[in-house]
Amino acid sequence: MAGKTVVGIEGDSFRINGRATYEGRRYEGMRIDGLLMNARLVQGIFDDRNAETRGLWDYPDGPWDPERNVGDFLAAMGAWRAAGLVSFTINFQGGSPRGYSHHQPWYNSAFEVDGELRDDSCRRMRRVLEAADELGMVPIVGIFYFGQEYRLTDERSVVRALDNAVDWLGGSGFANVLVEIANEVDVSAYRHEIVRPHRVDELIRRVRERSSGKVASPAGRLLVGTSLSGGAEPPENIVAASDFLLLHGNGVAEPNRIRRMVDRCRQLPAYAGQPILFNEDDHYDFDRPDNNLLAAVSRRAGWGFFDYRREGEGFDEGYQSVPVNWQIGSDRKRGFFDLLAKVTGARR
Repeated sequence: MAGKTVVGIEGDSFRINGRATYEGRRYEGMRIDGLLMNARLVQGIFDDRNAETRGLWDYPDGPWDPERNVGDFLAAMGAWRAAGLVSFTINFQGGSPRGYSHHQPWYNSAFEVDGELRDDSCRRMRRVLEAADELGMVPIVGIFYFGQEYRLTDERSVVRALDNAVDWLGGSGFANVLVEIANEVDVSAYRHEIVRPHRVDELIRRVRERSSGKVASPAGRLLVGTSLSGGAEPPENIVAASDFLLLHGNGVAEPNRIRRMVDRCRQLPAYAGQPILFNEDDHYDFDRPDNNLLAAVSRRAGWGFFDYRREGEGFDEGYQSVPVNWQIGSDRKRGFFDLLAKVTGARR
């Protein structure tokens, strides 16, 4: 039964079951308490309904299997949590299984074209969220992704999909989830205007209103925000509507620019003290004295590890590239989790 883990926000801090995350923790003089350290693990419920591309995701030792994928995901979660990870992003429409893709012909969506939820996707999502609930983790559940949102036929289908996802989350008793309306709403691939930056605040407010009174948490509803592309800062309408601000560090190779992004968000007229976190960044340098992770933390912002398989790399690399080895099984993954453990005071 869901409800063991309850997420809340107090000021600029995230709280789990009434206590600040990483309560009392400092690292090299920086406050860690209240931050939401996370990773982009969006393919936990991945499947491909396009017969022409499904074979692209075969395992080295066998055919693609969405149940094997979610089982491997669940088996790895305990190790992530032990290393200090309290949050991860998982999406109803996944993310590019190639890391970055201009053309995305595969069909990975928990929604039918009219916005109805698929039972098989919901079963896999439930398993992930229930395991997170048991482990004291706070998933960031993404609703739309620009590589798959185009499959929804019209704006009514988009709204129906959102409503169905919100009703499913609220009706399932999950009090440990945050909602991300869509990944990088300023990407031009989005087809429907209501998901774009100038109107996405309508969907943010819709989540707040539709879930009100349906979640057993301090807010009594789902907490919600949305993200923009790497290096971008949210406009006033998104800031004013959001419970937390989601930033991306893709394309930001200089840690001081990460610091400036956070600083500028806090200077926006609409900013009301919400927590700030990066939930996607593909810059690492975890062995260096300064990197994007440490830069974010130095400005009281959480940070999210985005790892994908580069050309020529093997199965062990990449948390977004399908098929996924969900274990901490590569130097890049170990580098992140080793630094995360040091920062958060976890024991790996």
